[in-house]
Amino acid sequence: MAIESPLALITGAAGRLGTVAVRGFLDAGYRVVGVDREARSGGDAPILAMDATDETSVAGVFEGIVIDHGTPSVLIHTVGMWAMAPLAETSLKDWRTMMEVNLTSTFLLFREAARRMADQGGTLIALASRQGSVQGAAQQAAYSASKAGVVRLVEALAAEYADAGLRAHAVAPSMILFGGEAGEAKGVSAEDLVEHFLHLCSPSGASLNGATIHAFG
Repeated sequence: MAIESPLALITGAAGRLGTVAVRGFLDAGYRVVGVDREARSGGDAPILAMDATDETSVAGVFEGIVIDHGTPSVLIHTVGMWAMAPLAETSLKDWRTMMEVNLTSTFLLFREAARRMADQGGTLIALASRQGSVQGAAQQAAYSASKAGVVRLVEALAAEYADAGLRAHAVAPSMILFGGEAGEAKGVSAEDLVEHFLHLCSPSGASLNGATIHAFG
């Protein structure tokens, strides 16, 4: 009997990083299901519609994926946003939006993954940042705080589910480079970032449970 390839669930799959991640995991032999704000068909992998900040949407899509494709072995959560503003000019609405998109979405995806994947184990990866993992940046209070929360959420989940074989990691890039950046932009290429994801999902990455990988270029 043929052994089925492991399944990777990639959020933000229609975005710039998500597109590179889908291709990288397909090339590495994974089956891939993507999710994004709108469903898309005809690409390299099916992309289902999901609101990553909505509890009902996340649970419903995850349930459908398990029924139609099986339980994922990997979750790559690329959904996020960045913005900057002086602290005194940061509205409560802007603060809450940043927390919802960066931190709450990670909590919802990781919680649903833990509920579904704990019995078989697997790897969960979220995106942090230099501002969240090393030092907050001026005029980026909301962003820095949201990404710092992602790091601590990853560490807490990794500690709680280590005995179940469910690993969690944060990858913290500085600037993600997609090609065509003006001047001599410094950072890490999207392709190299996906190589970090693949390593963390491999057997050789198992000892890094709860790690934050600084990918500053």
